[in-house]
Amino acid sequence: MFKLNLKIALRNLWKNKSITSINVGGLAIALAAFILVMMYFTHETGFDKTNPNYKNIYIVGRIYPEFKTNYTSPPLLKAIMQNFPEVENGGLVKEGSYELPLRNGNKTVITKSFMQIDYNAAKILNIKPNGGLGKPAGEMDRLTYLNEAGMKTLFPDKKDNKPEMVGVGSSNSGITSKINGAIANNLQSSITFDAISLANELGQGESYGYNNYYTYIQVKPGTDIASLEQKITKLYQAEVSKGETDEKRIDEVKKVTTFLDLLGNQHLRPKAGNDAPYKILIAISILGILILIIASINFTNLSIAQASKRAKEVGVKKVMGAYRFQLTTQFLTEIFIQCLVATVLALMLAELLLPSFNNLFQVNLSIWSVKNNLIWQLPLILVLITMIAGIYPALVLSGFKPALVLKGNFSTSKQNYWLQNSLLVFQFCIAVTFIIGLFVVNSQLKYMRSQDLGFNANQVVYIKNIAIFNNPAKFAPVREKMLKIPGIKAATVATGVPDGSGNGTNGYTVNGTKSSIDFVDVDFDYFETLNIKLKEGRFFSQAFKTDTANSAVINESAAARFGITNAVGQTIRGCDMDYKIVGVVKDFKAQGFESAVQPTIYAIKNPCGNQKLQIMLKIEENKMAAALAALKAQWPEINAKDGEDFRYEFLDELYGKLFKKQEQLQSVFFAAAMLTIFIAILGLFAFAKYITNGRTKEIAVRKILGASDIQILTLINSSFLVMVVVANIISWPIAYILTSKWLETFAYRIDLPVFPFVISAFITIFLAIFTVSLQARKSVNAKPIDALKYE
Repeated sequence: MFKLNLKIALRNLWKNKSITSINVGGLAIALAAFILVMMYFTHETGFDKTNPNYKNIYIVGRIYPEFKTNYTSPPLLKAIMQNFPEVENGGLVKEGSYELPLRNGNKTVITKSFMQIDYNAAKILNIKPNGGLGKPAGEMDRLTYLNEAGMKTLFPDKKDNKPEMVGVGSSNSGITSKINGAIANNLQSSITFDAISLANELGQGESYGYNNYYTYIQVKPGTDIASLEQKITKLYQAEVSKGETDEKRIDEVKKVTTFLDLLGNQHLRPKAGNDAPYKILIAISILGILILIIASINFTNLSIAQASKRAKEVGVKKVMGAYRFQLTTQFLTEIFIQCLVATVLALMLAELLLPSFNNLFQVNLSIWSVKNNLIWQLPLILVLITMIAGIYPALVLSGFKPALVLKGNFSTSKQNYWLQNSLLVFQFCIAVTFIIGLFVVNSQLKYMRSQDLGFNANQVVYIKNIAIFNNPAKFAPVREKMLKIPGIKAATVATGVPDGSGNGTNGYTVNGTKSSIDFVDVDFDYFETLNIKLKEGRFFSQAFKTDTANSAVINESAAARFGITNAVGQTIRGCDMDYKIVGVVKDFKAQGFESAVQPTIYAIKNPCGNQKLQIMLKIEENKMAAALAALKAQWPEINAKDGEDFRYEFLDELYGKLFKKQEQLQSVFFAAAMLTIFIAILGLFAFAKYITNGRTKEIAVRKILGASDIQILTLINSSFLVMVVVANIISWPIAYILTSKWLETFAYRIDLPVFPFVISAFITIFLAIFTVSLQARKSVNAKPIDALKYE
């Protein structure tokens, strides 16, 4: 029986080649997109799952009235371990602050992320060197491991796990270090590194003021996390307030709470961080599902549309004794064959598109990898599509009454008519929503690229460096040498560059008002190099000796936070010293457009500050290449600690990476809009063909009665035009809500324009009229006698 059904199915599919091609082609394209999205979703949601205890591992963070942070201090972990038995283990991690060159002869590796970690944290995070996780012998001992790629570069012929000596820094630095072995870096982990320094314990002797560690804890299964959060908050407040007599200070401490954030949340939606990757992943996943749905709708619509051509076949088979179940099986077999062919074509198409997809999302996915779960997902999807797209048409076709269809009285029911129209409207609703979304994303990105940032990143070169210049006197000779190179107009050094990364935070007080604000430690010419605008007062100047001792510049947001209008000359206290405010700069978007400008203080001296490593140079555009070549040649003399390791990035390109996720979303919306329009037009084209073919006699009679071609085309287009207009009306409020929600994720955004809604209506109406008219042209141009003579 199956063999007979298969033979009939293949014959019918071949007989209707054009419709079969549209069905299979549209479904293959949608499936290819869905396969890529499904692989990406599996990859992104698979982070940290290789850790057997990932459901019980949490990072401890703090919540201030103004912000959240994952940074904590070492004493907090000790207090947690001593007081809460439900916490099985706890460890500390500290990120490296700069890139570190490692050498073996003429071979060099630049470690971009040199992470410090204690033994307990390594156990919790399942970090295992190739020779196994060993414990350092003494309290001050460290075990250093380099990733496998780095070890292979430095020691290409190494076959064992024995330690090796490497040079650190420039070739003439004289500094050496022991590498204890290689370590595999799990690319699907939120904990990434090039190298690690393993200690028995980190942060010994440091107080609650050293909030630059990540604290990880592993709790017992079944622990009440909400209750544990409350207990850790009380513990933290008690510990920080210990010995404090100032009631105001105690009240401020009580405003700080703690939170526990699951390890599995860190990659996509951390509590203290940006959840844009998670939102974009959900958006992409929904797009993939919707594309597959509209392809299935095409399938259903075209199958129902062909019902009239199969009516007599069904009638004859029923008269000959065929049961409805047998007919349903036959039609489902036809649909299954089309879905199977579409799936094979989709895999081929996905393989062709995969390099571009990987490049767009900066991943390394493979269709033929077992990890992507396609081996079980694709068969399941194939069966689901067959059932979803085929069960209703199969039931419609198998349900025809033999007596009626064999008399020639067959006509599709009103129920089928309304279903087909509703499905077409739904298709265009999705297409309209995607078109509006695409234009809104484009408008926001255009706004972000054209908006005044408050600083100028053009012609600014950021030099990666390992020398520390906390003392202005130490950087002065380096600046002097760089400024002698033709084309270099300004040079400075700071603890950070405006690339979207977070700054350090500390508590500061002005006129009795205390608040936690960001701090950036800078040197002379910082504001001039970045062309930051001055609102009042002055910048730091070498003409004022006090600038290196106790002067500060704040931004507009900091002045607003403390409620001061005439800030210049006032005192701001922080880190146990008083600063005199000498200037106020206008706010600039160092963190990008998603976060509001943070209140920030800039100072040359900061006892609680970070290391000044980030060198920035302003270079004339027409002398850029020559200046960079001169810097590279002279770098061993200019900055002996870096030596020949001259590495740089253009600040505008570095800042532009903040737009990466939104550019990905733009590309996805463009592809989705094109796909949905294409698939919807394919379905409309085929459906219009059946509609016009069914009205050939009507068209012939109207032409005989004097109707013009324009009148007939208007008649045919009218019903389709109504459906497209209805689709737009339904889609507009949906698109408005979705795009508004997306725009709310930006602190600086456009007002939602009307243009995308108008243009989406114009595009869909034009394409619908063009498609239907193109298909109806043959029937309109046909001679009436050819349609009526066989009667």
